[in-house]
Amino acid sequence: MRIAVIGAGGVGGAFGAALANAGADVTFVARGAHLKAMQQNGLRVEGGRGETVVKPCQATDDPATIGPVDFVLFCVKLWDVESAGEQIRPLIGPDTAVIPLQNGIDSAERLIPILGAQAVMGGVAQISATIAEPGVIWQVGTFMRLVFGELAGGKSARGNAFLAMCHKAGFDATHSAAIQTELWMKFILLASNAAITAATRTPIGALREDPDTNALFGKAFAEVFAVGRAKGIALPDDAVEKTLGFTRNAPAAMMASMAHDLIRGNRIELPWLSGKVVALGRELGVPTPVHEILYAVLKPFTSGRAG
Repeated sequence: MRIAVIGAGGVGGAFGAALANAGADVTFVARGAHLKAMQQNGLRVEGGRGETVVKPCQATDDPATIGPVDFVLFCVKLWDVESAGEQIRPLIGPDTAVIPLQNGIDSAERLIPILGAQAVMGGVAQISATIAEPGVIWQVGTFMRLVFGELAGGKSARGNAFLAMCHKAGFDATHSAAIQTELWMKFILLASNAAITAATRTPIGALREDPDTNALFGKAFAEVFAVGRAKGIALPDDAVEKTLGFTRNAPAAMMASMAHDLIRGNRIELPWLSGKVVALGRELGVPTPVHEILYAVLKPFTSGRAG
């Protein structure tokens, strides 16, 4: 199975390394010092699941040199979706599946005009990992899960094949017949946790121990749930409670990638997370006061100005 990983950060690096060690033919697309380190010393993933090393590591900054693949794990930042989508056209064959693993909810619909509806699946990555230094990914905790499926619903032969490879790679995976629901379940969690941990610059453990900050989680989750329901997404009645359960049990040191980016003074994905919640809420007539405040507080940092 040939797999291209577009964006070898915490998500792409960790999942790509596991798949490579399981025998998949994986090529990473990266850039800068991270790419150079991978080419020279391989890719190393450290943290709660132990150490995984891919050496030698197939890595390039030019997708056109790879040729058509079976699967693309599309892991770029949300602001790069369209430009990266154009660059990966040479990877797309008649049966290629592109699985976007961004944090937001609209990556697939943004890729379809570029790559075609047949090529694009839906995907959800559940992991806390970041680049610790060039060539090294650090994972917080042991939780590592992929959920993927056809956007139109149902299951497919290519989805079954990828599921088997994920299981061989040793991480949790689900081939979902209802990927839109899965995407929104993650969006409830991620849009809220990203904004709260970024606004406070604080890991989730300390936040949930304080009754004032802990209360924000449930209120923020409920707003995204209400927006999703208003949009017609089939969300379970206990979606908010399930999301609260995950947050209660998440590793205490966990911070969303947006919080790490903000602390480093980098650009943040706010417009596609809390910003998207606010925009959809206004469009659908759903109040989103918590996300409105979080969006306003974080908006000055959107372009990467250090706080």
